Amino acid sequence: MNKCDTCKKGAEPVPYIVHESAMARQERTIKRLWILLLVLTCLLVGTNGLWIYYESQFQDVEETSYDIEQDTDGGGNNYVVGGDFNGEAKGQGQNDENPNP
Repeated sequence: MNKCDTCKKGAEPVPYIVHESAMARQERTIKRLWILLLVLTCLLVGTNGLWIYYESQFQDVEETSYDIEQDTDGGGNNYVVGGDFNGEAKGQGQNDENPNP
C-alpha cells in the first residue's frame, strides 16, 4: 500500500454520541463567551459614564492677570494685588541705603 493512498482515504468516522457531546460542550462554551461579552460591554459603558460624571463635577475657571508697574528709588518695592499684601522684592539699588548682602 502506497503512503499517498492512506492520506487520500480521509478521517475515520466518529460515533454519534461523541459528536453530540463535543457539540454540547461547544454550545456551553459559546454561551459563556456571550455572557462574558455582555458583562464586559456593560462594564465599558458604565466606566465611561462614571468618567463623564467625574469630569462634569469640575468648573472651568478663567485666569485673572494683573499688570503691575514698579517705580522704586531705594531698591525695594512692595506691591498689593486685590487688597492683599503679596510680598516684597529687594532690588540691587545703587544707593547706600540698601547695600547688597
